[in-house]
Amino acid sequence: MFALPVHLDIHLIRILYMLLSERNVSRVALKLNQPQSSISVSLRKLRELTGDPLLVRNGRGMVLTQHGESLLHPARHILEQTDRLFKQKTPFVPEQDARTFHVAAPDYLDSQFLPGIVANLLRASPKSRIIIHSLAPEMDYVRLLSDGNLDLVIANWEEPPHHLHVSKLFDDEIACIMRGDCAYALRTAHDGMTLDDYLSLPHVAPSQMLPGYSGVIESFLASQSLRRNVVVESAYFALIPSMLTRTDLVLTTGRQFMKSWEKKLPLKSFVAPVKFPTMHFYQMWHERVQHSPEHKWLRELIRTTARSLSDK
Repeated sequence: MFALPVHLDIHLIRILYMLLSERNVSRVALKLNQPQSSISVSLRKLRELTGDPLLVRNGRGMVLTQHGESLLHPARHILEQTDRLFKQKTPFVPEQDARTFHVAAPDYLDSQFLPGIVANLLRASPKSRIIIHSLAPEMDYVRLLSDGNLDLVIANWEEPPHHLHVSKLFDDEIACIMRGDCAYALRTAHDGMTLDDYLSLPHVAPSQMLPGYSGVIESFLASQSLRRNVVVESAYFALIPSMLTRTDLVLTTGRQFMKSWEKKLPLKSFVAPVKFPTMHFYQMWHERVQHSPEHKWLRELIRTTARSLSDK
């Protein structure tokens, strides 16, 4: 019968997990601040212990063997349980402590919201850092939250994932906006856009932001068998307001987002002639940080910032 060797320690399991996650010896060595040769020795030891190559070459990179795939979740579970066993929960003192927070968010949020979070965080915890990641379609945010590479995700979902913790931040009504001095905007009242107008006007739409998620607007139009005239699709949502000022394009988005741009640029908003559902914005996190003092503090700071936004 196979017996675990006495020298199998937590550090070796950590190296196993990182090798299976990163699939790159050099990157693991860099993250653990160890020589590459040391990680290679550990990989050889792990191969001997498991009787399996774990990682094999595939072109320029490396891929997991079937057995390697099967060890990824158990290794992560062991590390999480070990951290929970020995980690002493100390209070987070924002005025004194230094933490680095990783938050992912799309750029279609209200232009005051993320800057507000940054300002409030740095004011309350001047030694801390916040790194804001773009919530791109290719991002596997569920895995990044689970692995600890992300602390929090902010976005809108019709139904957020059930296996993660969520907290609603704010709701946003959907409206339309375009250049204020174009012929259509000049002759049409704020609440005068008709459905025929909406479907025939040229539209700009953001590219898919979340993997496998077409968004509230496209999903609802499809459910009503409606098709708008999208002539521009942009992966850079923050650039769309500037596009509007130089074209006759219409953007359909949340009122919070367009409200700030309407003050800065010669744009005009319209009541949407389609009764779109309200967009619900949430913050979402993994169980691993559910009881962490600093992450509880971060979530409350974000909730407070969201409340101040809706009060304006």
